[in-house]
Amino acid sequence: MSNFQGIWVALVTPFRNGEIDFASLDRLLSKLLEDGVAGFVVCGTTGEAAALSHSEQLAVLDAVLQLVPPDRVIMGLAGNQLSALLDLQRQIQRRPLAGLLVPAPYYIRPSQAGLEHFFTTLADAAEVPLVLYDIPYRTGIRIERDTLRRIVSHSNIQAIKDCAGDAETTMALIAEGQVQVLAGEDTQIFNTLCLGGAGAISASAHIRADLYVRMQQCVAGGDLQGARQLHYQLLPWMQAAFAEANPSAIKAALALQDLIGEETRAPLLPCTAATRERLREVLARLTC
Repeated sequence: MSNFQGIWVALVTPFRNGEIDFASLDRLLSKLLEDGVAGFVVCGTTGEAAALSHSEQLAVLDAVLQLVPPDRVIMGLAGNQLSALLDLQRQIQRRPLAGLLVPAPYYIRPSQAGLEHFFTTLADAAEVPLVLYDIPYRTGIRIERDTLRRIVSHSNIQAIKDCAGDAETTMALIAEGQVQVLAGEDTQIFNTLCLGGAGAISASAHIRADLYVRMQQCVAGGDLQGARQLHYQLLPWMQAAFAEANPSAIKAALALQDLIGEETRAPLLPCTAATRERLREVLARLTC
């Protein structure tokens, strides 16, 4: 089984004047690597992949691979046309990677059998491990627990980004041990780690990633009091990070730290002045 343990950052895609800002991307990657994160998820939800062309997605991936070892890079693979996804999967797999992050096909809302067929088809074609992305509030379809069990029994599906909000399913997947369970809701990172989860794929970990890494290390070392303190220290920031549609607030926070610009790609808009002021106050307390 591949090792997806630790804190993985769901990476933003910086823009400048409508184009990908590769210089800011390099600067951001260097900072997060210094903070000790396990790796990066490129072109996921936080990376605004839905607003990027396939060629842009591959360009971002190639830029990340220039700075980050391949075993620390997961690439997003999302869509609702299976043949097109298989073609994109082949293009992505020409590069060395740790894995592919795959959500259910959005908008179509297939049956449970249809979901199983979808993931199994991609897993059969996979040359790198798949991380199943369970996020029903974006895809519009819930993957039932028994369906998940059957899907993750595939040898090429080795982890799950858990955003379904079902604590019993989270515990069942951890207890059964067929896949590594990664928290996908940032406020649930501490809980998932304490239950025995492998780590997290976190958008808010762009800011003070060192504290997220330390929280994970505290749990791994049995220091639950220390981890709990870090969780509550980070909690106001985690909540503020999603005050508006992701990643508008995260980009604004990074802009306040002069790491990237806050530009998003329409239909997403930069966050409001009120949110920006809230972020300024929360970040000031976080750095004290």
